[in-house]
Amino acid sequence: MTGIRILVGSVYGGALVTAREIKKNLESEGHSTTVLENPVLEDITSNDDALLVCTSTTGQGEIPPNLLPFYATLRDQLPQQPGRPFGIIVLGDSSYGDTFCGAGNLMEEALYETAARKVGSTLKIDALETMEPESEALPWVRDWLGQL
Repeated sequence: MTGIRILVGSVYGGALVTAREIKKNLESEGHSTTVLENPVLEDITSNDDALLVCTSTTGQGEIPPNLLPFYATLRDQLPQQPGRPFGIIVLGDSSYGDTFCGAGNLMEEALYETAARKVGSTLKIDALETMEPESEALPWVRDWLGQL
């Protein structure tokens, strides 16, 4: 089965709960899944698992503090990941307008710069419409896996 590393950016826990639900569901189907709450660059450079970013958005479209050091190091070092599949699930609040789900856009841009390959479209979950983000994330992940 598929090896998946979930890079989590969470402030109030919504993205972390979502990532843990994804892990539980995928492992029950035989996938090897690792949830990384405080990822470091070696978490992706030491393997070739598919990457799934599951992050909330803070402030004005920013990356949460626990994911920010990883993001900064990724942007600074740009370790090449040619063709490595990745997907993005981002939680946000559409009342923020142009910065809605901005953390997902930043992570996507950084991963593209490493030559990683985006699979599927970004799942943007709006807190104004969805109280349980995992209910939207689980069907999306099944579709995403089918595209790997």
